[in-house]
Parts: sequence; C-alpha cells; structure tokens
Amino acid sequence: MPDGRTRQDIRSGIEVSIVLKQDQQTGKLTRGIVKNILTTSASHPHGIKVRLVDGQIGRIQKIEE
Repeated sequence: MPDGRTRQDIRSGIEVSIVLKQDQQTGKLTRGIVKNILTTSASHPHGIKVRLVDGQIGRIQKIEE
C-alpha cells in the first residue's frame, strides 16, 4: 500500500492524512482531499508535501482508501 513518500502515488482528488507544520511535534493528523502537489522531487523521506482543497499544507503520512 502506498504510504505518501513517493510522488507517483499522489494525484489531485485523493483523500489523504497529512501532518501540518504546527502538529509535527505531536504527530496529529489532518484528513483532506489533495488539491496540489508541492514537492517537486520524486520522493521525500518525511512525506510528499501537498495543499488540500481547504488550503491547509502538510506532508502526507497516509493515503486513505
């Protein structure tokens, strides 16, 4: 199952759980729908950075089914 660290697994419109910058210490997850992919590299060890449709920005921790 894809875990959000590889850019090719991510596309607009999928539901994901991200960690926001202010929640990195606690690891609190925020669920939402991907609007834009912000990470330009093919992968990132902490998760691909995305903008959700509600405007929040964070790194993907989990791709929801």
